[in-house]
Amino acid sequence: MSEQALSTFDRAREALDKKTRYVQDFPEKGVLFEDLTPVLGDAESFAAVVDAMAEAAEKLNAEIIGGLDARGFFLGSAVAYKLGLGVLAIRKKGKLPPPVVTQEYELEYGTAALELPSEGIDIAGKNIVLIDDVLATGGTLGAARKLIESCDGHVSGYVLAIEVPGLGGRDNLGDRPVIVVRDPQ
Repeated sequence: MSEQALSTFDRAREALDKKTRYVQDFPEKGVLFEDLTPVLGDAESFAAVVDAMAEAAEKLNAEIIGGLDARGFFLGSAVAYKLGLGVLAIRKKGKLPPPVVTQEYELEYGTAALELPSEGIDIAGKNIVLIDDVLATGGTLGAARKLIESCDGHVSGYVLAIEVPGLGGRDNLGDRPVIVVRDPQ
């Protein structure tokens, strides 16, 4: 990695370390929630994280940025703008008007689904980099990949701000590159 790449990622890691808020026992007892809201709300921190994520997405040959509902929208939109690319909003079920393409997936407590419009955006054959704030189990990102592939798009990799250790998220994402700005601690 070049010196510029290291300094970009170092600035982003420093911003994440300084501004991330930790909330014990949320959303349930025993879970330490890493809240990136303060990172997003601080212009310098937000810019540092977006710069690092954009650099990573560029290395993955992004043609379109896929932002996952909801915090992935903030990061994905900023990355797409920085790279001069379009952004694909990957929505939770029921948020888009029909017709849509739907992909269901399993959660620890049930099922959920993601959707894309089936008209108006042609992703066939395009390299799409998926952007989100946190890699946990990888279930949502895996479902997003299946959804995009069902529309003949190609997920060329994943870019995340942080990763929760011990949940096996990377193992559930298959053979595509995973770049995390701040590796698990």
